[in-house]
Amino acid sequence: MKRRNFLRSAASAFPIALTQSFALATESFAEPTSEVHVVPSGQDCAGEAHSRGYSHILFKNTTQQTSGNLFLIEHKNLVAGGPPLHMHLDQEEWFFVIEGGILFQIGDKRLHLKAGDSVLAPRKVPHAFCIEGSTPGRMLIGFTPAGKMEQFFRDTAIPNPPVEDAAFFRRYDMQLVGPPIKPA
Repeated sequence: MKRRNFLRSAASAFPIALTQSFALATESFAEPTSEVHVVPSGQDCAGEAHSRGYSHILFKNTTQQTSGNLFLIEHKNLVAGGPPLHMHLDQEEWFFVIEGGILFQIGDKRLHLKAGDSVLAPRKVPHAFCIEGSTPGRMLIGFTPAGKMEQFFRDTAIPNPPVEDAAFFRRYDMQLVGPPIKPA
């Protein structure tokens, strides 16, 4: 095939390829539900209990309600401890502190947040948090897109959490980077 014919063929196929790619991308997302879900203060959207040992977790929505676009949780009674340093390969994680002081590490930065403060941990950036002081904390955390985070919190709930090693984190599209952080 001559170069000119090749370029003409490639140029004519490009719009078709774009259209097909767009159609495939949009097929994988179902429409979010239009149903209104009110979750009362201090409640889980399904009336369930979840704990990671250092906090009680309330699901404020399920990934099904948003077609996988958002998963929102409330950490209540956040005490000493916290997640290991990790990163999400496909999700941004947003934190909003409601009560208490919370130390965050996001990338190389250590941040001290208080009630009313928020911070975004971008995808592929290592992050962790822990409570500062003796007063329990409370915060909202949002994951977008939701990915496998709802299942992660279901699978790691106490009383019988699995061993959370590097292979375990990979199952939920995360990478374990290091141990939990500690207040200074």
